[in-house]
Amino acid sequence: MPYLGGEETVRELRRALSNPNVQSDPLRYRNTILKVIRTMSQGVDVSGLFSEMVKACATVDVVQKKLVYVFLCSYATLNPELSLLVINTLRKDCQDPNPMVRSLALRNMTNLRLPSLVEYVEQPLTAGLRDRAACVRRVAVLGWAKLHNLQPSSEIDAAVVNELYSLLRDPDPVVMVNCLRALEEILKEEGGVAINKPITHHLLNRLKECDIWGQCEVLRVLQRYRPQSEDELFDILSLLDSFLVSPHPPVMAATLSLFLSVSSNLPAISLAALERVSGPLLAACGSGSREMRFAAVCHIQLLLRSVPGLLGPHYKRFFCGYAEPAYIKERKMQVLVELVNDENVAMILDELKGYCTDVNTDTAQAAISAIGRIGRSYSDRCLQILTGLLGLKQDHITSAVVQTMRDLVWVCPQCSDTVCLALDGCEETLQDIQGRQALLWLLGVYGERISTAPYTLEVLIDGVRSEASLGIKMELLTATMRLFLCRPAETQDMLGRLLHYCIEEETDMCVRDQALLYYHLLHCEIEKTREVLQGRRSDPSLGVLIGRPAKPVSQWGRCFNTLEPLSQGAVEAESDSRGSPEHVTYNPKPNADLSDTLSCSHIEEVHSGSDSAMRCSDSSTNVLASSIAAPLSLSLSPSVSPEDFEHLWLQRQALHTERGAEKIEEVDCAWIEECVRCPAVLHCSPQNLQAAMQLVNIQTLAFTPQHMLPWRVYLYTHTQRSHSMDAPNTTLILGELLCTGEANQKAGVKKGTADSEAGAEGKEDQLVRKEMDATADRLRVSEDGQEEEEGIKVILNQQPKDDDALRQFLTILITVLNTLSSEKD
Repeated sequence: MPYLGGEETVRELRRALSNPNVQSDPLRYRNTILKVIRTMSQGVDVSGLFSEMVKACATVDVVQKKLVYVFLCSYATLNPELSLLVINTLRKDCQDPNPMVRSLALRNMTNLRLPSLVEYVEQPLTAGLRDRAACVRRVAVLGWAKLHNLQPSSEIDAAVVNELYSLLRDPDPVVMVNCLRALEEILKEEGGVAINKPITHHLLNRLKECDIWGQCEVLRVLQRYRPQSEDELFDILSLLDSFLVSPHPPVMAATLSLFLSVSSNLPAISLAALERVSGPLLAACGSGSREMRFAAVCHIQLLLRSVPGLLGPHYKRFFCGYAEPAYIKERKMQVLVELVNDENVAMILDELKGYCTDVNTDTAQAAISAIGRIGRSYSDRCLQILTGLLGLKQDHITSAVVQTMRDLVWVCPQCSDTVCLALDGCEETLQDIQGRQALLWLLGVYGERISTAPYTLEVLIDGVRSEASLGIKMELLTATMRLFLCRPAETQDMLGRLLHYCIEEETDMCVRDQALLYYHLLHCEIEKTREVLQGRRSDPSLGVLIGRPAKPVSQWGRCFNTLEPLSQGAVEAESDSRGSPEHVTYNPKPNADLSDTLSCSHIEEVHSGSDSAMRCSDSSTNVLASSIAAPLSLSLSPSVSPEDFEHLWLQRQALHTERGAEKIEEVDCAWIEECVRCPAVLHCSPQNLQAAMQLVNIQTLAFTPQHMLPWRVYLYTHTQRSHSMDAPNTTLILGELLCTGEANQKAGVKKGTADSEAGAEGKEDQLVRKEMDATADRLRVSEDGQEEEEGIKVILNQQPKDDDALRQFLTILITVLNTLSSEKD
């Protein structure tokens, strides 16, 4: 017989199927049918044998039936009229005493997918729902779902739906799960299967009987159910408790998703569930399946949003293997950045340094970017590694290092001196656009510190005619203009040549318009030109202390155990495609209209933090009077670096400790400590706090992660009072917001004592008590029996001293905190 022939092969097979001698020999007949299936699988069109194959299905040989049914289901849509001939055989097989034959006939009857055969299929499916064999009931239940999918506009008989609901209590667990799937498909427009209390408890009690995927299906459907009472909630959680530590990752993930869904109003229980699943998730990270490892790491990133230090002791589990694909390595490096602390930073940096020379360029660049993010807290160690990588003189490594250094000096300006020294000579290695854009930005912003900056720009300007990237041309224009403002003698001639080319010869309108803008700026006053071009060199408020604030579980709980974590990164990494970091702006969600709220006439009650503290707010009327007496404006200029802030703060703190509040006035310096009632600010994200402060020109230099105690925020501003004759025009105010959490610790001691006395309580009662205690942690009881919220301690230091300006600033600061606190509540 010809190999892979066309018509000749089909004719040869037809002759063999029609040969009486072959039909009389069951083994030869089966082998001939097998040749037909093999030829079909090789891509040959054998639909012309449909009538011969229909005749072949009338046999008692189960193997032959399976082979024939595969053929018929493949070509039934091409031969709808001939497909009617097989219905009688299938209906007859549905009454066969062998349950395997009955289930096979029902399955293939629904797999024909012909609307004209629906009326012949309904009766066998209805009878199959009541069949004594479980395998037949399994097929019949799914058959109704296929029938509905074939004609979605037709209405399903209510009796069939009721029959499917009754089969939810079938003794066979596979039939029960198939009923859930069928009802979900049939009742899709009505919201799926109706889940009530009896069905929920029945499914939970039989959950252990199902296989892995059956358990996942049941747990997914149960997410729509909401317990009617706390007792019922804890009953459900008790039934699910053992599945949280299931050795099967799909079951564990589905259980946690259900946990987070039903306990959305009990954050303490949700966090406890996250801690319990850390072990199974870590085990999944070591799975032999790459897909399983990737999914596990992506979901661990979700957990770290709410419990940042959950997996800190297990950071070595996220070290990358040599044979792992790049997409897993990149996610693991993102997790390592989240787990960095003082104890493991040296080992993590050493591990990431090894990845920087990986043969895969994407992995190497991701490792360098990870080192840069760690550099926000450990800048000296990271800069030492980055500087060493520049010595390798490799294009992709140099490009990634320069981009990382650009981002690092934007958030940590104290690193600028080291970066400027490291940039010498790296322009010879850079070839890609993004790295050259980063280098140009650094040359323009810090050109006065880089001795070779004019010569580097001159080489690029001389070759601007052959430059194909518009981004490089626009960045080159900006860098040259900035360098001209600080080093005019060395840059004047090359700037003229660049402007002439961009205005007279450049064909791109964006570059030409930018050059014209700079040309007209040069005709203005030099100070106005500086205001336009020399903006902020850095934004240290983006993070001096490492760590992202903990987010509530409700923000990401819905996307757990879905494909969403796989498609998005959990780490807020900087974009690699931008040229200048100042072009990226943060648009926070407004908590309130602070411009309307921050009025000096709105005075909040301030309670002194200690008896020895200075009383700056004697009365509301005094503060209001002082605010009206001399208008106050706040300014961020000149900026204060983190090193200067630390030096001034420690110096004045030591002076205050040695001399006291009375004698500190002798050195023209004011020190004030107040306590403000706004505990909800602790739960406000640092981004929102920073945005609110910047609206009133208060700069936050550093902050601790959200929910971490002791909670600190360091800030500064400059006050200006133009109408004050006796007081100085400008003062510098340094501030600290502090919450030690002592009240919570005392409450925790009391709670621990109560828990030890109630050791005989049941699990449900303990969970209820834990949740109530967590809600009461923010309250502390004073000695006279009154409940008092723990406040935030505000420590302000001002030099030179100006009591009126300090009072007005305190009023503005308290108003911002109270506004954020009210919005958070």
